[in-house]
Amino acid sequence: SARYTVLNLIGKGSYGVVCAAKDNLTGEVVAIKKIQNVFENVADAHRILREITLLRLLKHPDIVEIKHIMLPADPNTFKDLYVVFELMESDLHTVIGANDDLTRDHHKVFLYQLLRGLNFMHTNNVLHRDLKPKNILANSNCKLKICDFGLARPIMGNMTALTPVLWTDYVATRWYRAPELCGCFYGRYTSAVDMWSTGCIFAEVLLSKPLFPGRDAVSQLQLVTDLLGKPSQAVIEAITNARARNFLQNMPHKEPKRLSSKFPNADPLALDLLSRLLAFDPADRPSAAEALAHPYFAGLPEVRQETVPVAASFGFENCTRLSELDVRHLIYWEALQYHPHVRKAY
Repeated sequence: SARYTVLNLIGKGSYGVVCAAKDNLTGEVVAIKKIQNVFENVADAHRILREITLLRLLKHPDIVEIKHIMLPADPNTFKDLYVVFELMESDLHTVIGANDDLTRDHHKVFLYQLLRGLNFMHTNNVLHRDLKPKNILANSNCKLKICDFGLARPIMGNMTALTPVLWTDYVATRWYRAPELCGCFYGRYTSAVDMWSTGCIFAEVLLSKPLFPGRDAVSQLQLVTDLLGKPSQAVIEAITNARARNFLQNMPHKEPKRLSSKFPNADPLALDLLSRLLAFDPADRPSAAEALAHPYFAGLPEVRQETVPVAASFGFENCTRLSELDVRHLIYWEALQYHPHVRKAY
């Protein structure tokens, strides 16, 4: 595309490559992600469709923005997709690893931005499902933005939670995964899974290392209960998965540890909020809006509730099976949203 001048390679992986480039139309420096062989796997193509649709709709200061999608030459034969994002300098994983001198102000502003972005998503019935430091982009001015919506899901219609069938592809990093997902405790899951991940990320910011680096699902639950204690009998009895219920029932008694001993230099208000985010029972975790109202954030701007028509753009989620051709034309239609003159004629 004559519109962009490639500057340098930022990264590459199984999906393709990301380059920094100058947008010759606006003068901005952007990040161009080339997604190779989009339709090699229809399930992966479906995830790409879901991500670009969500990011078009979820315009927010704390969520990474798609600036442009290059229009494929032929909707019936294209293989690769070029998505143009705003360029960020780094990610929170790198920031945590490279800085052992983050201040209490850093801790607070990081969590505030993450919760503000989550509040917008959850208000619009979208669960991220894969929150971790690598999926939070960062700039040197302390600006954070949530990215990577490949596992995100809109909650459709009258649903109040996601049922297990929608979690069959759930492969998010175990260290940030809520205990109810590690043990498949319930038949339905809510935005509380994102709140747990947020607690794990905040703990990592405070600690400069992962809080629960489990080797597998069992060791993950062991690490969680080592810190939080064995859950109450009432919480255990509410678990619908018999195997998970028996595992916790047979676990030796563990007393919860004081977070102040684990995080001796942290703001007491930060630890109070962290203890709520890391509640073993998802029903005890605050929503993003409730977390933002915590005294820890006193003096920071109040966050407004904003809604956008997300569900209206996800009719394809109600289809039991989408063919490659279906997904191909839906992705092309998303690309057309950035080319209004072509879209009118399409």
